[in-house]
Amino acid sequence: MMLRFVVMLCLLLWPLLGLQPACARDTGVERHVRHFVVEPSGAYLLTVEQTKTIVERTALPEHARYEIGYNQALEDIIAIEAYTEKADGRRLAVQPHQIRDQQQAASVDAPMFRDTRLKIVMFPDVNVGDRVAVRYVVRRHTPLFPGHFEDLSSARLQRQRDFRLVYDMPAAMVLQADAIGFLPMTVTDLPAPAAGKRRYAWRYLDGDGARPETDSVSYLDYGKRLAVSTFADYAALARAYQDRTAASALPDDTVMALAARVTGDVVEPRARAIALSDWVRRNVRYVDMHLGPGGVMPHAAATVLANRYGDAKDHAILLVALLASAGIDSTVALVNNGNAYRLPAAPTLGVLNHAIVYVPSLQLYLDSTADSVAGGFLPAALLGKPAVLTRSGEFAMLPFFQQARSHTLTQFTIQPDGSSRLTVTRTGSGALAELYRDVPDGDVAISLRGASNGFTQLPGPARLATSYDLKGSLGDAVFAFAQEPERHQDFVCPAIDAEDELRFHLPTRSRVQALPRAVHVDDANFAYHSRYARRGALVTVQRQLKFRHTAATCTPDDYRRMRPALERMVRDLRSQVVFKRG
Repeated sequence: MMLRFVVMLCLLLWPLLGLQPACARDTGVERHVRHFVVEPSGAYLLTVEQTKTIVERTALPEHARYEIGYNQALEDIIAIEAYTEKADGRRLAVQPHQIRDQQQAASVDAPMFRDTRLKIVMFPDVNVGDRVAVRYVVRRHTPLFPGHFEDLSSARLQRQRDFRLVYDMPAAMVLQADAIGFLPMTVTDLPAPAAGKRRYAWRYLDGDGARPETDSVSYLDYGKRLAVSTFADYAALARAYQDRTAASALPDDTVMALAARVTGDVVEPRARAIALSDWVRRNVRYVDMHLGPGGVMPHAAATVLANRYGDAKDHAILLVALLASAGIDSTVALVNNGNAYRLPAAPTLGVLNHAIVYVPSLQLYLDSTADSVAGGFLPAALLGKPAVLTRSGEFAMLPFFQQARSHTLTQFTIQPDGSSRLTVTRTGSGALAELYRDVPDGDVAISLRGASNGFTQLPGPARLATSYDLKGSLGDAVFAFAQEPERHQDFVCPAIDAEDELRFHLPTRSRVQALPRAVHVDDANFAYHSRYARRGALVTVQRQLKFRHTAATCTPDDYRRMRPALERMVRDLRSQVVFKRG
């Protein structure tokens, strides 16, 4: 059922989006019960009950409605009851016309995914102090994995006074759990489980959660969550995925012909694999549909090729088929595409929401869904993460480092009246090159031009900042790194290789009165160097930064050790050039 994936997606992307937990206090959840009755086939009946109070007016746009995501190829919503309870006790029932059914936004232009839909419940006449309640029943008639069940839940977004998860399982299906912040409980207010069923139940330990820090890892890595699964281990989950999807990767004549045409006279295996990945990346539109909501069954490789679009599992299955046609053995790798770097002990797809391809003979990972990253490189969000290889069932660790260098040249030509003309040239290589690609090979660049009236006040003395915090620049990287005064959560700390050069072309008869001193920082993680020079009417600021760590994430202890170096760099970036004209 897609609801859990909507919640999980919020949790996985929260740090990336820079969101703050505003909704943690603008609503209060009095009751949230999710009751699964699971059959031996893996099918189930899910009953969800939720009641919450609108505490702040800011909550009205989001919480005056309730969304239920579902996949009509896998499940049916067989009942929905909802109402608004006013402060005077009146209950205003949601009428049938106040429940809309619509296609998921991601699938509007992708007919192959028209089964992914939303039920939107619109609560009537909602105001601050009102309670809104919903109860609905979902029948999952087609399990993701026949004979198995798995689920992942968390409750980070609001205070939860009574949040319970109840699973009535066939006695022969043992449910293992990885629970943090959830305690086993005995349920007394629900009907007893049917004969032949064993009940598992947990309740959530409510309390204020810590603010997600900037660039912190997913709350699922360190917060309260419950993962349950009938799979013995991730190898069993991988086998189940492979059993369901292997037939889709069988190439037909059109797939084999395309592989031959794309690889042509290319002999070297790595170059052949990258050429095929890049063809898929450039010619097959990516539909952002995470594993689970879109099911686990990819469309056949030939179908994906014919339609020229697909989600991650479709991209992966087409690329596997193309590689096989070119004589290159490969496997799908399941990985997280958010900020989660740990897998729960109980095997679940809740964190493994993305599919890429691994070529064992080349030790090469390929993600053809990443349109801004060329084949042979990975999106930064995937680096340093555990993956599950579906064909072997083995764990793999994605590389945490790849070559990615940027150079930013910013030039200000200052006029006698204090206005300025601006030119910014950005050059990228390695994993960053595709962002600015306009030539077939090598480093690539883009240039931006602009003008500013009143850039500075002349004749002065005038102060010129030596860093302008342009997106993707060295200064941007340092300020992003250092914006938390202290940290209590692990955070994402990707490698940095950046060089910034700033040139001020001063008006004639200008005199520089103050030029900052060079700064050099060299330690186990950082190599930072700045230099300031004047030659005639030209003032030049040059900075270089390299950051390396032994993983894709850093700990609070790492941050405490790094903080003094970061403070020196920040002070340097905030330094100023002072000049006077005349």
